[in-house]
Order: sequence, then C-alpha cells, then structure tokens
Amino acid sequence: MRELEAMRRAIVVSAQGVGSASPNPPVGCVILDRGGRNVGEGFHRRKGEAHAEVNALAVAGERALGGTAVVTLEPCNHYGRTPPCREALIDAGVSRVVIAVMDPTSRGEGGAALLREAGVEVEQGFLADEALLVLGPWLASLTHERPFITWIHQAGPGGAPLADEVSLLRQSHDLVMWAEGGIEEGRPGSHGAGVFRVPALPLGSDAGEAVKVLGEAGARSVLVVGTPDSPGLEQLADRVICYLPFTAEPWSPLPAGYRLSEVTRGVAYVRVVGQQVQARGSVATGHVGGRPAI
Repeated sequence: MRELEAMRRAIVVSAQGVGSASPNPPVGCVILDRGGRNVGEGFHRRKGEAHAEVNALAVAGERALGGTAVVTLEPCNHYGRTPPCREALIDAGVSRVVIAVMDPTSRGEGGAALLREAGVEVEQGFLADEALLVLGPWLASLTHERPFITWIHQAGPGGAPLADEVSLLRQSHDLVMWAEGGIEEGRPGSHGAGVFRVPALPLGSDAGEAVKVLGEAGARSVLVVGTPDSPGLEQLADRVICYLPFTAEPWSPLPAGYRLSEVTRGVAYVRVVGQQVQARGSVATGHVGGRPAI
C-alpha cells in the first residue's frame, strides 16, 4: 500500500516537469526508507539538470540506505549531461526499485537490468497506465517521431472559454502555435539553455515539413490554437478540442480518424474532445493540461 501511494505521489510530482523537461521525459521519484516512510521526492525540471532520482536522493540522504526508490520511468543507464541514475541509486544503497514505465530510449542492457546485476530488487510495470497520464505525450512523440499535438479551436466567434483553456493548456506544452501567426514557448524561458529553441516562421508548406521543424527544435508537445497556416497540420493532431456555440451551424467537430472522448456543456457552448485512433486499433495515451481528455 505504501508503494502504491508513493507511485501515485511520484506521478503527481512528475507533472511539475511537463512543458519544461523536453526533449527529456517528465519523471518523478519518491524514496521510501526501510520503514516505508516517504523521505525524499523529486522530479526532472529540464535537460542538463539533475534527474528525478538524484533530486529525490539528495533530499533523502542516508535515509535511502536499504530503502525503496519508486520512479515513474526506468532509471537511465548512460552518461550524458548527468551521470546515470541507476548508478546514483546503487551508490545510495537502495535495496528495491519500483518502476512504472520502461524507457524505450535505454541504451545497452537498460537501467533495470544493471540494477538487478548490482543486487537491487526491481519491479516494473507498477501502475504503468496511471504513469502514462504524464508520460504518454512524451512516449507518443517517440513512437511517431514527431511532437504530440493538441489542436484547440472554436466554431464561430471566439470567446472566453477557449481563451481560458488555452491559458491552462499552454503550461503543459513545449510550444504554442497561433493561427494568426506566431509561435512561442508554452512557458517562456522554461527549457534548458542550449537544448531547446523556438523555430522561426514559416515552418513549411505542408504538415510533414512543419512537424519535422518543430521536432528538431526539441519540442515533444505542441498546442495549435485555431486553424494553422500549414495545410493539414491539424489532421496530425493527437487530440482535438472544439468549442461549439449553441448557435453554430450543423458541423462535425472532429476530423476523420478520431473518436469522441469527452463532451461537456458550458453556458452557451458544448466542449468536444476527440482523440486520434491509431492504426493498431488503440488510441493515443496521455493527459495534458489538467483535463483527462486522452
């Protein structure tokens, strides 16, 4: 039960890195001492800075010895801008590591395998579906080799409801693209220096070229507001959010290839959310910006 609570806490903590950790994943970690008490927690804020496990271990200190590390993504096993997290966990003397989601970018044997070789007990796949509420967009961007795209728009004149949601959604997206022109960080200055850039407009004459440029900039998630200039970009969206005023003409709010995932009534509009159906029959996973839409 304590590991269950700790993993859910780690998932919540990990969300603090959404919209700033890219191109790295937003990861959370909780350290439990020998008695199962939470003695340290941390998340990965941005590339180039300490990872979630290292931040949590720094808080826990010697209390991590013989304890358990509960982490939302498999600890990394390679040297990059920071040392591998599996090394930090081994050096701290933890006896058990509980992992939600395995890292598809692991190099060599993988962090979990090397932890086991060092005598650390490892459990994986623990609350993986819940961890994907935060990690889903990052994983989707790796799978499709392009940023996770949310397209939000309104049929008819714009209004406060759409603007309010855009203000919320931009906090958890790396980039915001405006239909009237312009592209900017979701949270200006939130990404690591030298690892992320805002691309210049125009992005390209077609959607494929546009998403390639966005991905090369370091973006793992993009919020498209209104109908963009690049033809077909909205058709690549993993999630579509549409506001339909009660007075709107009969019109389908979702493109082909999407299914309804949420319909809610507002004061003078209906909010419709759709998610892209993948070729294999599943749907894109993830939860971005405070609403359980995907």
